[in-house]
Amino acid sequence: MEILTVDELASLLKMTKRQIYTMTETRAQSGAMKAHPLPALKINGNLRFRKAAIDEWILKVEQAGEAA
Repeated sequence: MEILTVDELASLLKMTKRQIYTMTETRAQSGAMKAHPLPALKINGNLRFRKAAIDEWILKVEQAGEAA
């Protein structure tokens, strides 16, 4: 099981760390992001992301965009 840090996920998604943090805050989400929130874990106070869960999330967001 591969676990990603905020830096690694930001690099993978070609986003900034601030964008990743914002996407984990439900109050800041709208549209497809609210329906399919970014799957995050808090481990010892730090955000971490399962790579497999991120791959599934990308597919869900993509499918939601195609349905709109």
